[in-house]
Amino acid sequence: MFYNFKLKCFLLIDLKLGKLTHQDVGQMDTYIRLYDEQRKGEDDNPTIGLVLCSEKSEAVAKYSVLADQKQLFSAKYLPYLPSEEELQRELQREREKAFKMLRDV
Repeated sequence: MFYNFKLKCFLLIDLKLGKLTHQDVGQMDTYIRLYDEQRKGEDDNPTIGLVLCSEKSEAVAKYSVLADQKQLFSAKYLPYLPSEEELQRELQREREKAFKMLRDV
């Protein structure tokens, strides 16, 4: 869990191994709802979820926001957050570095 002071919102991150499933996104939606109910202040914007998955040959990044917040997410948050594609590239780069380090050991 992180807090973005510029956007005034919490960011929940879930790291997964394996293929991204609809259940993973649904689980993140549950986390967002619970976090907003129990922790979010009245002056905070809605919480954002981010699921990062690492498969054998692919890295996947998926933002998760509740359905009624999608318009706010696109208009207000996306200009200040990396795109899913940028996150995928960074995750893939880090995976390749980790595998290289393992091979070198």
